[in-house]
Amino acid sequence: MNRRQFLASSAAVLAARPSLAQEASFRTKYFPISAGIGLHDLTPAPDGTVWFTAQGKGLLGRLDPRDGSFKTVGLGQGAAPHGVTIGPDGAPWITEGGQNAIARVDPGDLKVALFRLPEKFASANLNTGVFDKTGTYWFTGQSGYYGRLAPKSGEMNVFKAPKGIGPYGITVTPKGDVWYASLAGSHIARIDLATGSARVVEPPTPNQGARRVWSDSNSRIWVSEWNSGHVSVHDPADGSWKTWKLPGERPRTYAVYVDDKDKVWLTDFSANAIVRFDPATEKFTVFASDKANANVRQLDGRPGELWGCESGNDRIVMIQTTASG
Repeated sequence: MNRRQFLASSAAVLAARPSLAQEASFRTKYFPISAGIGLHDLTPAPDGTVWFTAQGKGLLGRLDPRDGSFKTVGLGQGAAPHGVTIGPDGAPWITEGGQNAIARVDPGDLKVALFRLPEKFASANLNTGVFDKTGTYWFTGQSGYYGRLAPKSGEMNVFKAPKGIGPYGITVTPKGDVWYASLAGSHIARIDLATGSARVVEPPTPNQGARRVWSDSNSRIWVSEWNSGHVSVHDPADGSWKTWKLPGERPRTYAVYVDDKDKVWLTDFSANAIVRFDPATEKFTVFASDKANANVRQLDGRPGELWGCESGNDRIVMIQTTASG
């Protein structure tokens, strides 16, 4: 290899490396919650607070980032909440696997209302939920189900997933479409909102372990691939896919979130880090936790802020999503 070839090769390697220097321009803040509470998912609320699920204790909590204080409410006997999202009514709605129900907590008096699944779906293993543009709540169950709930009437329909076990993450696009990811099935699927049927779409990487999904502003579906360590994007408009491997030798990509600037945020259990991906430059920025075993299982956010639960440390983490300075 001559000098010119060596320099070209070195430049290519450097370009592919994750950007570490940019970390300092993004402010990170941690909010400790009770040890052993078992944090899992969270979602920011319009009033500036952050709701979180404490799966280990069967609680829903609300963090006030202004002073780090938080309050919790019990969801019922045997509760084991997983996902939480804010509904059109401003209330947090929870996939409550322990009681096999969808839970709503009134943000004012903290009263809990349960919408139980039919008995024949008693082992649904509820995972995550999202509201579509009409106000219908859609949810997944890893045992091979997904469903919908009409909040006003309480009517619920549960459907068997076309390829059995695995439905996990779920998202709604700006166009109003609802997609879910199947971890065990290694695919994503689009739900027909009228009929409730789901159409499977296979990612290009076999057995990739599609875990969570999030839509960008163009209604493209971003997928975190647990088994492969990739992040991929599917454009339903033309059926195309693009895929990138996260930095490091054996990444384990758990969560995905797309912020208001269409930057993609992921979590990597192997790197003990949150990772930012810029689709325009195809570069990664790694934000390693300052504690081991962070295990951030879900990400969410609002303009200017990324939020996540360090389930391994029972802390909530916030990262500025726009570089300062």
